[in-house]
Amino acid sequence: MAVDLLRGPAIVGVLAIRSVPGRVALLPTCVVDTVAPDVGVAVVRVLRRMGFDVSVPAEATCCGQPAWNAGYAVEAAQVARATLRALDRLPSDVAVCVPAGSCATMIRVFWPELFHVTGDDGASATARSVGGRVREFSELVAAEEDDTGGRYEGKVAYHHSCHMLRELRLAGPPRSLLGCLDGCEVVEWSADERCCGFGGLFSVKQPETSVAMADDKLDALRETGAEELVGCDQSCLMHMEGRLRRRGAHVRVRHLAQVLDDAGFGRRDG
Repeated sequence: MAVDLLRGPAIVGVLAIRSVPGRVALLPTCVVDTVAPDVGVAVVRVLRRMGFDVSVPAEATCCGQPAWNAGYAVEAAQVARATLRALDRLPSDVAVCVPAGSCATMIRVFWPELFHVTGDDGASATARSVGGRVREFSELVAAEEDDTGGRYEGKVAYHHSCHMLRELRLAGPPRSLLGCLDGCEVVEWSADERCCGFGGLFSVKQPETSVAMADDKLDALRETGAEELVGCDQSCLMHMEGRLRRRGAHVRVRHLAQVLDDAGFGRRDG
C-alpha cells in the first residue's frame, strides 16, 4: 500500500510534469517507501514548490545498503545493480534526490567500491558517474534556496545522522533550512551528533546496545525542552520515536521534508 501511495494515483497530481528549469528524479528509499510514505510526498511537494519537475524512476528499488553492511557484497551488488541501471538511464541533466543521508552515502561513497570488489569495474565506473548527480534532500534544497522561507512554530532539536554527518559532511544544510523558517526555534543539544544506535542490522544483532545508545541520546534531548525532534534519515527517526514512545515521552518526531512542507517552504506569492 505504501508503494502504491508513492508511485500510484495518490501522488499523480504531485508528480505531474511541469515546464520548469530543473529536473529531479526522486529515489524514495526503502524505509520511506514502506514505512513513511508521507515523507516522500512531502519531499515532492517541497521540490515542486521550488520549481522542480519531479519524477520517480519506476525501475529503481533498493541501494543495497542492508546486504552491504552485513558483509554480503555479491547480494548487495545484485540488488543495487537494478537501481544503478535505472538512474544511469536518466538524462544527464536530471539530479537524483535521496531523502536519506545513509542511502545517499551508499550510492555516492560505497557503490564504486561495492561493484569493484564484486568484479564489475564497468558498473563501478557507472556508479561514480551516477554518484556525481546524487544529492541528499537538504543538500539539494539548501543549494537552491532563494529566501522564500516559510513559517513553522515550534521548538526543534535537530539530529545529525551518522552517514550524513561523517561521510557526506552535511552538517550545515539542514540547520540552515530550519533557521530560515519564521517561528522555528532550533535548540542546542549536546547529543545532536551522537549516534542514535539504529545502525541498520546493528539494532537487530545488538538490541541491548542499540537501545542504550538511543536512551543516552534521548536523555540529553529531554534536557533541551524541545517539542520536536527533526532529522533527515527516517530510519534514525523511526528508531528514536520507538524509544520515545516506550519511555512515555510526547516529543513529536518528523523528517525535515515534513517540516518544510508544513511551513510552506518554497512558496512564491503570485
